[in-house]
Amino acid sequence: MNTFVILKILATLMLPPASLSIGVVLWLLLRLVGWRRLAAVPFGLALLQILVLSFPPVTGLLNRQIEEKARELVAGNQPCCYDAIVVLGGSIAPAAPPYTMEPELNDASDRLWQAARMFKSGAAPKIIVSGGSFIQQQGGPATTEAEAMRRFLLDLGVPSDAIVSEGKALNTIENIRNVREFVKEGRVAIITSAFHVPRAAKLARRGGLNFAIFGVDWSVPNGAIAWWEAWLPSVEALGESNLAIKELVALNFDRRGDGLAP
Repeated sequence: MNTFVILKILATLMLPPASLSIGVVLWLLLRLVGWRRLAAVPFGLALLQILVLSFPPVTGLLNRQIEEKARELVAGNQPCCYDAIVVLGGSIAPAAPPYTMEPELNDASDRLWQAARMFKSGAAPKIIVSGGSFIQQQGGPATTEAEAMRRFLLDLGVPSDAIVSEGKALNTIENIRNVREFVKEGRVAIITSAFHVPRAAKLARRGGLNFAIFGVDWSVPNGAIAWWEAWLPSVEALGESNLAIKELVALNFDRRGDGLAP
């Protein structure tokens, strides 16, 4: 089991709903050994974590910590001209025959739409789609994410000979390292989601890429949505909070990218 998988598991366990499951297990175990008062502590903390992270103002605060940095990084970007547009993985789920026969778009699919629009505006002569499949690399049947992105870009009208697929990367570090092999010293426009912009830019800089970075999927401020969506706890807010916390932890504490220097 590599470091990437271990970190993914730990990140999942420290946040809801997995953290609630751990709280319940600890509650049961402590009650079984007779520590009834102490048993309430992990269970209560797990419940409190869910309530806090599902509160939209908390989600907004976490998103601002990331997106303020992201806006600084995308400010002043030029619309052209680049040697390539790079779409980082995370925008589409690859097909997994025989269970799903077609790729499936997710909340980050604006990355692909932005790439197609930039290509058609003349920003670059080619698009590099970067993203592998853990299942496929372990011998499973799934296609790569890069292939899924390529097919979707074709449907958006991007010519096949303008799309370059990098289908081995399983995380952002590998995205950057493998893209660097394609572009060398060329200048690239990297497209990713707003919450991912600071970390992607940090890794691209360490990897020696000549780049500008473009963000999509910006969060909507509370003043622009209905009051109940801005104040009442929700599953959507909980999911966004989880995502923001994972990104902040990775941005500030993950040192795996230190080895990216060319």
